[in-house]
Amino acid sequence: MTALLQISDPHFGTERPAVAAALLRLAREQSPAVVVLSGDITQRATHAQFDAARRFVDGLGPVPLLAIPGNHDIPLFDLATRMMRPYARYRRAFGDVLEPVHESEHWMVVALNTTRPWRHKDGEVSKEQVERAASRFARATPAQLRIAVTHQPVGVTRPEDEANLLHGHAAAVRRWAQAGADLVLGGHIHLPFVVPMHERCRDLGRPLWVVQAGTAMSTRLRHEAGNSVNIVRRMHAAGETHRRCVVERWDYAEAKGEFEPVQIHKLVLGSHADAPGP
Repeated sequence: MTALLQISDPHFGTERPAVAAALLRLAREQSPAVVVLSGDITQRATHAQFDAARRFVDGLGPVPLLAIPGNHDIPLFDLATRMMRPYARYRRAFGDVLEPVHESEHWMVVALNTTRPWRHKDGEVSKEQVERAASRFARATPAQLRIAVTHQPVGVTRPEDEANLLHGHAAAVRRWAQAGADLVLGGHIHLPFVVPMHERCRDLGRPLWVVQAGTAMSTRLRHEAGNSVNIVRRMHAAGETHRRCVVERWDYAEAKGEFEPVQIHKLVLGSHADAPGP
């Protein structure tokens, strides 16, 4: 079994040191094949906050990392930098690639930069971004779990969160499902949940799941949800007809000072027959 660790919205500058330390221990214990950092890495996009985030990431060890910026990772009050060099501080800490891709025997993970300097907090995905991701998914093998990563959500569970939906999400969900995507990971609203988009949009033609993460370590807790991360596990079974994965939600337990699993979703994915291949 191989695993992916999703860390979202740590908001360095508001991080809880004990929670950050517990998360590093969890990562070392679980030894994920890849780590996804799905945006809002910092609170105010300062050099000091990015440096703290980089030190934390370095502590994860030699594991592939896919990081994308969130709306908080663009300077808010420094308008000149925001408009002229919005990702300069992000690039200094995490490199020039704003839309990383991870491909291995069991994983096809495509991360998209959904921030826009002219938007305060809303996210957007362009037709070009949608198509680039779709072309990747269409070339994936049946053994690969195909995952898109955005900061803002493509699906929500509460009417009050609909204003936070990613602009262009409806077209993206349909196109990615058509191309063979299995999961869309997101953050932004600090509320963890798993939603079957194929039950909401019955014309998708195959299963597509939205997996949202809470804030990993910030004091910016919402909706009575504590600090949490997700672990996605690719399941393998001889002779299986449908592909499967497990999404585990791990919450920080205050009394124990550790992360512990609190919810497990066993997801049925598209079958081998309907999985687009290379």
